Amino acid sequence: MLLAWILAACLGGTLLSLAIAAFVASRVQARWVPTLVSFAVGALLGAAFLDVLPHLFEETRDPGRIGAFILAGLLAFFVLEKLLLWRHHHHHGDEGEAAAGPVHAHAHARGHDDQRVGWMIVFGDAFHNATDGVIIASAFLADVRIGVVTALAIVAHEIPQEIGDFLVLLHSGFERRKALLLNALSGLASAVAAVAAYFALSAVAAWLPEILAIAAASMIYIAVADLIPGLHRRSALGESLLQVLFIALGIGCIWIIHAVLLPGA
Repeated sequence: MLLAWILAACLGGTLLSLAIAAFVASRVQARWVPTLVSFAVGALLGAAFLDVLPHLFEETRDPGRIGAFILAGLLAFFVLEKLLLWRHHHHHGDEGEAAAGPVHAHAHARGHDDQRVGWMIVFGDAFHNATDGVIIASAFLADVRIGVVTALAIVAHEIPQEIGDFLVLLHSGFERRKALLLNALSGLASAVAAVAAYFALSAVAAWLPEILAIAAASMIYIAVADLIPGLHRRSALGESLLQVLFIALGIGCIWIIHAVLLPGA
């Protein structure tokens, strides 16, 4: 019965946050998507610096170890991105692109770069969702009521981040249906991790701070290394002001949820 509660919380929360994110993102006109990627930057950085990292450094007895895992996570995502780039160039050599002409080669490379950012979002979100699953399982094992409140809190903070992730996938060139499917698959990581935590809580819980550190590293890396450079390509004053506004909006959504709506959750 307890396992059923845990699975219902994980799957129900994933479906609810995805449905709201897809509803909001589907109402956005295509020309607004590049600007709204700024919201994703704010949501990712807000979740990392206002939620995950403060929790980690408050709870840990070894801040240096957590800092080391954050650095390791940043390096791991750098390597992952390099592998994605290597795979692309391995299957699409420079000669083939040159033969197609410089304009086509540039467009093809740009399209790949955009999709690479999308795949980085999927991998990073899977890490984050896995930690959420462990947290939900731990809360339910302590008390069902605590588990319900924890699951609701997690859904609340997932919604702005899922909206941002969905917008980034659309901006990366994925079709809406594929973007929704990829977000759903990464969301299933929470259920898988929750089941693993239920059967081996002590082993999984012992590594929860390190997993959270890697999840925070993924958010920071994707926002700073992948998304912000793309924003700098649109340097007109009006667009730059909109970018700052939407970054602040993304951060503000995370702050309001944690500091105002769910204090102490």
